[in-house]
Amino acid sequence: MAEAQQNSPILDSARAGGPLPVGSTTAGQIAVAAESTVATRMSAPPSFDVADFPVPHGREEEWRFTPLERLRGLHDGTAVATGDGVRVDIEAPEGVTVETVGRDDERLGRAGTPVDRVAAQAYSAFEKAGVVTVPKETVLTEPIRIAVHGQGGVAYGHQVVELGAFAEAVVVIDHTGDAVLAANVDFVLGDGAKLTVVSVQDWDDKAVHVGQHNALIGRDATFKSFVVTFGGDVVRLHPRVTYAGPGGEAELLGLYFTDAGQHQEHRLLVDHNVPHCKSNVVYKGALQGEAAHAVWIGDVLIEARAEGTDTYEMNRNLVLTDGARVDSVPNLEIETGEIVGAGHASATGRFDDEQLFYLMARGIQADDARRLVVRGFFAELVQQIGVDDIEERLLVKIDEELGASV
Repeated sequence: MAEAQQNSPILDSARAGGPLPVGSTTAGQIAVAAESTVATRMSAPPSFDVADFPVPHGREEEWRFTPLERLRGLHDGTAVATGDGVRVDIEAPEGVTVETVGRDDERLGRAGTPVDRVAAQAYSAFEKAGVVTVPKETVLTEPIRIAVHGQGGVAYGHQVVELGAFAEAVVVIDHTGDAVLAANVDFVLGDGAKLTVVSVQDWDDKAVHVGQHNALIGRDATFKSFVVTFGGDVVRLHPRVTYAGPGGEAELLGLYFTDAGQHQEHRLLVDHNVPHCKSNVVYKGALQGEAAHAVWIGDVLIEARAEGTDTYEMNRNLVLTDGARVDSVPNLEIETGEIVGAGHASATGRFDDEQLFYLMARGIQADDARRLVVRGFFAELVQQIGVDDIEERLLVKIDEELGASV
């Protein structure tokens, strides 16, 4: 097991200090790094204008892990939207407003600004945006379901989900089919609101998906995000959280299963920009097959004014076969010592043969034993989703992934 871990209530020198502990196992197959600088610091300031971002070449910090040649032109402006990009269908319970709006709608972009060229390209190129609004004090008992189905073309999109004060909702965003997609999703939570978002990336093998998720959390509001990634050739997601008032809480959970040849990249930033807020990040991944590559960047910034912050982030990876690679980079940047606590951890290891032997010694067949071990690895996260059909679907998908490797 390779592990890099740092837990400290006070890390004022994080930006200027030396590297945190680094561990690695099997050179060339697993890489784990922990750095003291925030890896999602961009080569250009956030902007809605794509012209403000240079075309990346892969040497930039925010692009050094990404196979640019496989983005199908999303990064350099050569990907032109086609009419057969994606189809978006929304099912919402009674009382929820679903709108299609133009680019001049004032609700667009409130939750966050594009932080790289692809996100800015998506914002500059979409024609119509979707806005889902849950009125204040409305408590939904059924999920809002947003189905994004790729139809083989290139698409740019923008979706807004806004909850009024003290509203409660669950939103499922389900990506399927084949497409080249760049899209931004904004989540805006009013004071005291509670929002759970489940974003599933279950693309076909050739799909490319680059997305930025922005969450703006109101005073005493609660935001829970589940990001689940299985399919696609290249998936690169950038969840970001900021707070609009004290007392906000964010929980970012993720699950990914990376197969041979796939590149799956999750780059998170939690910006504690106001006092007395909390965040917790837990992402788990499994990898199998030649050239399977997973990247997890977890950044937490605690600004000088964010006294009373309580935060923790963790990434765990399970490598099932030779030839797979993980890059895991947890980061903390702390500008005040007046915090409750801050810590991070990263661990990557191979499939535990001892567990497998223990189960087989009790009469369980090898394939079933392997499935039980991996299911157990993911169970903690799957059980927290709270949407029964999604939980069942994920467990079936995990079994299918394991079956493909036998």
